[in-house]
Amino acid sequence: MLSKTIIKWPKQVTASLVEQLMKAEKDLNKVLVVFDAATAEYANGFRHDNTTFGLMISKLLSANQFQTAENMLTRMKEEKCDIKEDVFLCIYRAYGRVHKPLDAIRVFQKMKEFDCQPSEKSYITVFSILVNENQLKTALRFYRFMREKGVPPSVTSLNILIKALCKNGGNIDTAFKIFREMPKRGCPPDSYTYGTLINGLCKLAKINEARELLREMEASGCSPSVVTYSTLIHGLCQCDGIAEAMELFEEMKDKNIQPNVFTYSSVMDGLCKCGRTSEAMNLLDTMVKSHQIPNMITYSTLINGLCKENRIIEAVEMLDRMKLQRLKPEAGLYSKVITGFCDIQKFREAANFLEEMVLGGVSPNRLTWSLHVRIHNNVVQGLCTNCDPNRAFQLYLSMRTRGISVESITFEVLVNYFSKKGDLHKAANIFNEMVIDGCIPEEETWKVIVGGFWSRKKVQEAAKSVQAELIKEVSELNTLEHI
Repeated sequence: MLSKTIIKWPKQVTASLVEQLMKAEKDLNKVLVVFDAATAEYANGFRHDNTTFGLMISKLLSANQFQTAENMLTRMKEEKCDIKEDVFLCIYRAYGRVHKPLDAIRVFQKMKEFDCQPSEKSYITVFSILVNENQLKTALRFYRFMREKGVPPSVTSLNILIKALCKNGGNIDTAFKIFREMPKRGCPPDSYTYGTLINGLCKLAKINEARELLREMEASGCSPSVVTYSTLIHGLCQCDGIAEAMELFEEMKDKNIQPNVFTYSSVMDGLCKCGRTSEAMNLLDTMVKSHQIPNMITYSTLINGLCKENRIIEAVEMLDRMKLQRLKPEAGLYSKVITGFCDIQKFREAANFLEEMVLGGVSPNRLTWSLHVRIHNNVVQGLCTNCDPNRAFQLYLSMRTRGISVESITFEVLVNYFSKKGDLHKAANIFNEMVIDGCIPEEETWKVIVGGFWSRKKVQEAAKSVQAELIKEVSELNTLEHI
């Protein structure tokens, strides 16, 4: 570890030198050593100022060392260092970055303790963090508090207020009321204002109103940005307005507004929903030539479209292309490919991708549990019925080991197959696990398992014993269901 003994301090230690040494160190612990060593070198020499304290706090915040960063404020006060608002702004934004808006408010309320008065910039920063983190009730209360403290309305603060109102669909009319009053308050709407309202209208599927507002925006002298066009194009694609979306897409290019990844992905999604996946694939080539890198949404859109059109091989190629870009497929994407193979009766290929998914660490969670259950059961049933019962059984065992629910029909398919093939021991074990899991066998399954034993000479007594035991277990389960 770096220590003061290996730092060759000059006779005169300056803030610029300390700042230079701190910036040169990437290890936070070493930065702290430099920070402390600077004041320890000469008893009555260097004292940290707002610059070096600010740099130390910034580095601590970058490493998510929030409490240590706040402790630095106390140290600044003790060392009689003037605390500027910029330090607090840095802390607010750091808490906003890690989605802790209430801590941003807490630090804001502590400003008085450090003899620092918040300016309009602090109020707006905290207000924006609250809105971005969907703390809408708190944000609106904070806005009223701002006004009570005499913070005047500005284009920035009103834009944030409109954004807050648009996040709640029921307040869109209030947002428009404020929008119409902005010129009277000396705060003419800007491109961000229009974009926020267009986004709010699109979320409510009010596409015609959004298009009218775009034209009003242009007429008022505000130039639509790529975000504004992308928002409206996305809204049109979500409402089956692909023709209008394509018109806007061409319009923005004619105005030399370069589409971004979100724009391309939205248009591709609209095309795929209309069964025009080939056009979407061509658009992907155009996108890449424009130096726009496809993201997870882009690939998901295309894979979904290809699978819907049973172009499963192309979907697999797209999945491989995605992995080459070091994007990790999630359960939903694997599900599309696996289901696609099942639909064309290629269950071995489906099983291969299921194994790839498991080995890749894509595990079930609360949101994807039902998805994992469905595709696992579908593959087991398909393997057993069509081509590879032994692999089906291995996958079944894997499901039980990993706690993935086995459906009644899967149990029955396995029992029927192994009973008919004469592997009565395996069939009986599966049947027993079926009953233990609370699945009530169909009458046909009973006949298959019992008939298999009865067809064997010298095992009739054993069959009777198994039957009696299973009937007892089923009876107990039925009793429990009635309790």
